[in-house]
This record gives sequence, structure tokens and C-alpha cells, in this order.
Amino acid sequence: MLSLQASPTLSELQIHVWQKEVSEYPKELLDLAHPPSELYAIGRESALIGPRVSIVGTRNSTGYGERATRTLARSLARAGVTVISGMARGIDAAAHRTALEEGSPTVAVLGTGVDVPYPVGHRHLHRAIAEKGLVLSENPPGAKAQKGSFPKRNRIIAALAPVTIVVEAGFRSGALNTASQALELGRTVAAVPGPIDSEQSRGSNQLLRDGAVLIAEPDDALALLGISSPLEKTPPPTLPDSEQKVWDAIKGGFVQTDALPAATDLSVAECLAAITSLEILGLVESTLAGEIRRR
Repeated sequence: MLSLQASPTLSELQIHVWQKEVSEYPKELLDLAHPPSELYAIGRESALIGPRVSIVGTRNSTGYGERATRTLARSLARAGVTVISGMARGIDAAAHRTALEEGSPTVAVLGTGVDVPYPVGHRHLHRAIAEKGLVLSENPPGAKAQKGSFPKRNRIIAALAPVTIVVEAGFRSGALNTASQALELGRTVAAVPGPIDSEQSRGSNQLLRDGAVLIAEPDDALALLGISSPLEKTPPPTLPDSEQKVWDAIKGGFVQTDALPAATDLSVAECLAAITSLEILGLVESTLAGEIRRR
């Protein structure tokens, strides 16, 4: 295995070069008709040990798509599954960020050089993945985005995991290219259903119509990997009425705080007080996006 020095912005991180003959090279990539002759890597090789799933979707994601992605990635991360994606805007970024928030490694496969964050606005996400997970690319360090580089990147995402889940994808989304390549490799393709009037869900709904596995809840994704859902924390038996109503309202995953009064029949003030109590008990956490979820 060769090692190169990273660019100045990643000076303390090392770029590794994995040729097909070395043990670090992911053997799943040999299933490809044209596997990369070598891979460039920054981060922890251990991120590729254990169960994996690829989560992909549109860059123009909706709030629904991002919530679904976070719910899936959270459950997968807590079950010890490594989430793989392409570090693009939208669904990819939501999947990576959620895995990192859960303290789980995540793998980003780039269409640029391994040391070139793309998009540029994701340089902090790139850095976090490089430090806590793994960044991969078949392109040499310093390589910029080129026409055709992302479909090539997609085949690596598809090959690395036995299951690819498409959360949201329009008819022209690159996520459909990833799904197609996964099918060609004999991998399982699954999709999250979306609203029939949403442009961002037309491609993913088409996948379901064509036979993709339906993901209606996180346990569906875990079942495809042969993994049972880890037990969640249960509330204390003496949880007060308002806290219990909020706890019950968020059992399905992320919920907008603004939606809780309608879901619980509590006032805004009562909901906020209940959230505070549940946070003190360590049962829930709030996100910067104004959402609440169970821990």
C-alpha cells in the first residue's frame, strides 16, 4: 500500500493508495466489469468492516425526503451499519451527517479527487467524514469534477454495499443510475415511496413500480441486511401526561416541533415544556432544523 501526502488543507491527514492486489482494496469492487485499478482513501479503513448500505437520492431534496433519510440513517447507524453515499447536496449529505451525529462511521465516494470536496460548500462535511469515517475516489488527488466522473463514481457506491436505498429521485436523478448499476451487479435495490405529485419522487416511485423493495420504515431496511432493530429507550413508567403525549407523537422518527400541538392536542407552551422535560431525562434531542426525535 502506497501513501501520499494530502493537500495543504488536509495536511495532517494521509492519502492512501489501494491497488487491487492489496488487502485494503474492497473485494466487492472486483464484481464490476471495470473495477478501479486503484483507489485513493482518506480516513479509517475499518469503516468498510461490517454491514453496509448505500443511501442515495436527489440533490434537490424535499423536507420529507431529508426526514426519511435521517430516520433511516439514524436507525442503521444505531444498528452498527455503515452508511455509504456520494457526499452530494440533499439526500447524500443528510445520510452522512446523520451517521456522524450518531457516532457511526460513514463512507463518501467522490467523483473528484479524494482531497477535493465537492461541492465546495461541503468541505466541513468532507473533513468530518475523513476524520471519523472514510473518503474514497478512483481519481488522483487534486482531480476536479469532469463530465462522466459521477456515473463512474456511482458504480463504486453500488458495488460497495449489498443494498442500495433510493430515498428521493426524479426521472433524471443520478440516484437512478446508481440503482441501475446496483441491479446489474445483482445487489438489492430498495426505495422509499414518495408523494405522487412530487417531482422528486417520480423516479423512486418508478423503481417501486418496477419491483424495487419497499422501505416503509427503518426495520424494512434492517431486514434486508438480516439485522434486528436495537431496543429503544423506554420512558419511565411515571412519565406525566403531556410528556407521554409528546413521546408517543415522535415514535416514528423526526417530527417538526411546530407540528406537535396538532399531534398531541397540547398548547405550544405545554409542548415546549414537555420537550424540555424529556431532554432533561435524556429521552429526546432537538435538531437545529427545529425537529425533535427520540434518542
